[in-house]
Amino acid sequence: MTSLRLLASLTILSNLVLADCECGYSIITASDNKRHLFTDILESDFVHLDITDGSQKYGEYGWARQDFNMSSDVARGPYGESYTPQNVISNNIANEQVFDGSGTKGGDAGLNLVVKSDIEDGMVTGADVSTTDTHYFHGTFRAGIKVTDIPGTCSAFFWYMNDTQEIDIEFLSSEFNRNNNTFPVNLVLQSQESKDAGFDASKTGDFKKINLSFDPTAAFHEYRIDFLPDRVLFYADAELLTEMNGTGVPSTAGNLQVSHWSNGNGGWSQGPPKSDATTTVSYVKAYFNSSLESRQNDYQMRCKDPSASTAVCAIPENNATFFFSNTDNMAPNQTTYHENSSGRSRQWWSLLFAAVLATSAWMVRI
Repeated sequence: MTSLRLLASLTILSNLVLADCECGYSIITASDNKRHLFTDILESDFVHLDITDGSQKYGEYGWARQDFNMSSDVARGPYGESYTPQNVISNNIANEQVFDGSGTKGGDAGLNLVVKSDIEDGMVTGADVSTTDTHYFHGTFRAGIKVTDIPGTCSAFFWYMNDTQEIDIEFLSSEFNRNNNTFPVNLVLQSQESKDAGFDASKTGDFKKINLSFDPTAAFHEYRIDFLPDRVLFYADAELLTEMNGTGVPSTAGNLQVSHWSNGNGGWSQGPPKSDATTTVSYVKAYFNSSLESRQNDYQMRCKDPSASTAVCAIPENNATFFFSNTDNMAPNQTTYHENSSGRSRQWWSLLFAAVLATSAWMVRI
């Protein structure tokens, strides 16, 4: 009798719908009307999140400011590149309900990535932030960015594992021309083929220069990478720019980075800029399948009924102010890196399984 009670109790508890989105987050690719499901999220609202607070542990919010140098030989330019935490500036808005406008430090609110005009020890100083985890596998990765209008820098949002497994969205500010409304974005898969071509991806089939229909320096826009098992799709403001497939599509997990740099290379970044240049990131949103076995196991435990009406949540298109992690019960068992209402759903998850264990122990003693 005790065993039957225990089994019934565990069955009832395990089949409860704990929260919305417990079976993941989805997109539909327009070209084939196919749904793609992603189990994990990382959402970073840089308008309100300060990742530069010195009291924080390294990577406390999933991101870390990078601090490293590259010689001119390694950087493949007349100058080296120096990435310094001081060039990464959180410029927040105190009001949690306001998502645009000036930050407390003046200028655009968000994460300011600065490239300095001065040369220090033969290097141009720039900025890079990276996720501290490298378990980002197939997924849809989005960033709200306002690109500098000062010529001579490269602003980049990219997925990275190594120099032959990389997905790039890159803006070269020297290419912008308001006189003829030319604002190109460079879309790149860095692969073994591009390495064999001297890391010149333009000599491969995995490089496209697309002219945007808007000025990326005038306002924030969303830039998006959909990294799928057999292809990579690039978007701007939910409009498909191009699609790439073949051997250049990465085959492993990696991390996410946003950077702003210059090394004087006349064929790419040009520069250095004549004055300090700032590119601002308002958010990064990642919906992905983790390569970690522990996260895969977590998903199996929480996804009890994929057919339930709220078990899978559709990811909104180009919505700068919506975050699942800021909405009640829409980020179950997720790590959201900041205090929000979804923290309660994570607590609920923990309490529920604690209740299962307590119930089990009580029934065994009967």
